[in-house]
Order: sequence, then structure tokens, then C-alpha cells
Amino acid sequence: MEDLLMNCAVHKEKKLKMFCQDHSQLCCTDCVLLNHRQCTNMTLISEAVKTQSFDMQQLSNNLQTIVKELKEFKSKQKASLQSIEKSCNEKLQEINDLRKKLNAALDALEKTTLKELDKIKTTMLTSKNNDLDNCRRMKDDLHTLGEAVNCLCDKSEKEMEFIASKICLEKIQESESYLKENTVKVQSSIVFQANTDIEQYLSKRSCLGRIVDIMQSFTVQRKSEYTVRIQSDFYQDFQIIGICSLPSGQVIVADFRNKKVKLLDQHYNMIRHCDVSGNPQDICQITSSEVAVTFNKIVQFISVSNGQLVNGRKFSVQHYVKGIAHLKGELYITSGTALYHYTLTGSFVKKLYEDAGDSVRVFKCSVSPAGDRIYVTNHRQHKLLTLATDGTLISTFTDPELQNPQGLQVTPAGQVLVCGYSSHTVIQVDGEGNKKLATLASRKDGLSQPASVCYNTNTHQIIVGLTNNSKIIVMDLE
Repeated sequence: MEDLLMNCAVHKEKKLKMFCQDHSQLCCTDCVLLNHRQCTNMTLISEAVKTQSFDMQQLSNNLQTIVKELKEFKSKQKASLQSIEKSCNEKLQEINDLRKKLNAALDALEKTTLKELDKIKTTMLTSKNNDLDNCRRMKDDLHTLGEAVNCLCDKSEKEMEFIASKICLEKIQESESYLKENTVKVQSSIVFQANTDIEQYLSKRSCLGRIVDIMQSFTVQRKSEYTVRIQSDFYQDFQIIGICSLPSGQVIVADFRNKKVKLLDQHYNMIRHCDVSGNPQDICQITSSEVAVTFNKIVQFISVSNGQLVNGRKFSVQHYVKGIAHLKGELYITSGTALYHYTLTGSFVKKLYEDAGDSVRVFKCSVSPAGDRIYVTNHRQHKLLTLATDGTLISTFTDPELQNPQGLQVTPAGQVLVCGYSSHTVIQVDGEGNKKLATLASRKDGLSQPASVCYNTNTHQIIVGLTNNSKIIVMDLE
């Protein structure tokens, strides 16, 4: 034990003799010679102990505390290793499942194409066999008539000759007409026009999907602005309260003050809009071509059909509706004071969480891709809440750059994006809801009271809706 304490950690055979006050390091003679020749405050350890006192019990307690923390850290790291292995295996299975789906889709396309080929082949063979049958019949008829005519050549039977000539002329004309109408093609071929769109699309893909570390922060490359104003807008002090991107590449935004839902094309150009009967509060994707919009106490479904926005069914609830999120046929709706669970048909399931302090403590919500966490913004108290699906509070996150949080979204990879309305920021938080990973944009980037955020999976971009601004900000990511 004495050797453990007294021997130099670097020069194992040397004893610790000196203490460098400049670096607060224990030194042997070799350490002094090699690393501390320029230091001015070198003293013998035997002298240094005369001016200092030590609480060994406190030191022991400190050691025990840090050892305990290291054990906990080690345990968590081991669990993390297991989690990585499990996650990788799950993702490998997802990749295999995707490949099977693609194979099944290609098999179905091949089956349909082969069925069409067989249909055309059957039609062509039937036609050719009919031609052969007709040709054989007419040839046999003409051959029989030829024999009859030869028999009449040695006889003088005018009546028979008249009948024979008429019948022969009729059969010859029938054969000539048939041959004229059915041009002989020695080679009959079928043309296959390949759907090159499929091959071209696949050849442009670099992989089956993005592999993402949810703890890895996004990096913004550049920012662009696009206007969402149209001529019929009455109010110019916009608030884009909700944004949703569709698999088609189209984007739908909810314009709070003008009571409109607006459709943008893949390049963020305004192409269509529809009016709703209240100030929209939020929007979420339901299917590849349908969204749900909330206002007052109503959930309105709107679909995209042939480039048009079409109002569909709707249902009412007993409370005001602020935020909405959808996952696998389940709706999660906030009222400002509580989080509720509903079905897609509007049937109430249960109240998951409540904070009735005021009307914006349970403001907007989003659900993790796995469905195991629900993230909620507490606008009044500057918090991001992470809940289990039964409503149990898992964690509470606060940060100086998240003031009056409003809109939020969880990406398909599980990254959490949150708008700081009063801090004029968009930040990225880890999936546990405990740690800020990055500030993606702030006031210096043109953000003013961001109200909504959306990750566009088609373009790997983040879209931000603002307040008192007719433009959306689009951030390209690395």
C-alpha cells in the first residue's frame, strides 16, 4: 500500500519527493527534470505538509462518492451497450422487412406484367389459330371445287358448269378478300416497354433509408425564406401555427389569423388553400394524403386530391383543442390544461395528463416513432415535458434558450425539435427529453416568435413557421 502511494505513477521505480505548486502536481526527481524545470514554486513534500491539513474522513467519503458515481456510470454504459445492440438488431430486422416489402412489391409487379404477357400471348395465338382454321377450310373448299371442275371439263353440262362457275367465283372472291384483309406476317413479335421510372428512381437512391443516431445533433447548412401570403388574406400579421409535410413532397401549413389551410408544392410555392370555420390551432398527418386540423372544439380532416384541399369528416370534443398528434390510428389532443387520448373516429379513450394552472401549460404535443413517449410543451412555465403513454411524467426539461415553448415535432428517427416562442429559437433535444443537443436557429437567423416546426423527410429540411411574418423559413441540413 505504501508503494502504491509513494511511487511515481509515471516513473514507477521513483519515489515522490516534490510538490509543484504551479501545476498542483506530485513529482519524482525525473518528473522535475523532464517537466518542471521552469516551475518556480517547487517544494519538498516534507515541507508542503507543514502548511496544510487534511480531513481523511472527508477524503474517504469523497472517494466513496465518486466510486459510486463511476459504478452507476459503468452500469449505465453497459446498459447503453446492450441498448445499442438491441437497437441495431431491431433496425436490421426493419431493413430486412423493408427489403421483403420491396421484393413483394416487385414480385406483384412482375406477376401483373406476366399475366398481361400471357393474356396478349393467348389473344395472339387464338387469332393465328383462327387464321389457320379459316385458311385450311377455304383451301379444302377450293381443292374440292377444283376436283369437281376437272370432272366437268370432259362433259358438256351447261347447268352444272354455270353452278360450278358461280360457286368457284364466290369462293375465290372470299379467299382473295380474306387474304387482302389479313396481311401475312411471317414474324409476329410482342414488344415490352419497361417502366424505366422504377429503375431510374432506384438507381438514384443511395440507400434504403437514413441511419440516424438520435443523439447526433443536426447541422444547418443554409436557410431560405418562402412566402405563404395569398391575395385573399385579410390579415397580414400572420401566425403559421402548424406545418405538415406529406410523402408526396407537398407541404400543408395552418394560417391561424386568416383561418386558412394552405397547400405548398415540393418547392414551397403556394398552389391551393381552403377556409376553415375557426382559427386553426395545429395540424398533423393522418395518412399519406390526409391531415387533421384543430380549431375551437373541433377536429377537421382535410385531404389532398388532384392538387386540391378537400374538407372531409370532422368530430367535436367537450374541450378546446390546442395541439394534436397522431400515431398508428391514435390521436393525442391537448386542451391547454390537459392531454387526452382519442380514436380516429373521435371516441374518447382517457385523459392522460392534466395541469390546470392556466390555459397553456399543456400546449402542443408530439409522439415518438416507437409510441413510448409523448412530448408536451408547457408554454407558461418554459418547460418541455416527456410523458409515458399512460401519462406518467418521465422528465422535465428547461433551458435559457427555450422560453415559452410552442410548436414541436419528433422526426421519424426520434429527434425532438422544439420552438422557443419568446427566445426566438428552434432547439434539438435528445429523445429522453433531458438534454439540449443543439440550437438550430435563433433571432440572428431571422427567427421571430417561431410558432411551429416540421421536419421534411423528403428533402432533409426543417421548416419553421413564424408569427407576424408572411414567410416560412426552410433550413437545409447536412
